[in-house]
Amino acid sequence: MKKIRVYVAGASGKMGQEVIRTILKEDDLLLVGASDTRHQGMDVGFVVGAPRVGIDITGPLEIGNLRSSRADVLVDFTNPQSVLKNSKTAIMAGVVPIIGTTGLDEAEIGEIRTLVEKEKTGAFLAPNFSIGAILMMRFARESAKYFPNVDIIEMHHDQKLDAPSGTALKTAEGILEVREPMIQGHPNEYEKIQGARGADIAGIHIHSVRLPGLIAHQEVIFGGLGQALTIRHDAFSRETYMPGVMLSIRKSSELTELVIGLDNFLD
Repeated sequence: MKKIRVYVAGASGKMGQEVIRTILKEDDLLLVGASDTRHQGMDVGFVVGAPRVGIDITGPLEIGNLRSSRADVLVDFTNPQSVLKNSKTAIMAGVVPIIGTTGLDEAEIGEIRTLVEKEKTGAFLAPNFSIGAILMMRFARESAKYFPNVDIIEMHHDQKLDAPSGTALKTAEGILEVREPMIQGHPNEYEKIQGARGADIAGIHIHSVRLPGLIAHQEVIFGGLGQALTIRHDAFSRETYMPGVMLSIRKSSELTELVIGLDNFLD
């Protein structure tokens, strides 16, 4: 059986470590490289609390390291400042980037799409790798056909850099596919404190909460005559995302285009 060769960027981070621990347990996947600005020169096994695996963490991602590793995919859980450069480096090396870092804007996604087309190498971008979160977004989109009034509350740990979350934005995009833009609430309402009603996307109000102790949580609250419908997803550990990440690795290794969203890989 030919194993899929995986390189991990952001290997010392919490998500990167969880990805590596999971890859090491999978029979059809092979870890071939790891990069991070921390723990350079250290065996990645020691970093994730496993025995030595014979792969040292290199510094910032370089095209030469990717090519010499003969990686099929790059899993990137770094930060918004590094992910665009890393994705371009992977594509130019003929490696499919699996982008788990949120924070890319439309222009940056456009750059990735253009480079993918030029280099004829695929790329995969997911705002969320939790299968439960994908189902939450599906249910929200369906519910919006019948409950057009909706607010989104997303809650994350206090070290998350971007707001709103990519999942909240993707949820709003799905709702707007089936619901026209509209004004919610009293037409003459005003905010005593600016931002009290949250961010406004075509009438959908998104509220971002950042607190220690949280991981990743989202509520989509619909209001109707005499009733309310709440759809909620909670991620209690980073293991939540691993089935989705492993699915993405297996599905992305042969991509020749940019694919956005884990829902594209679900039956």
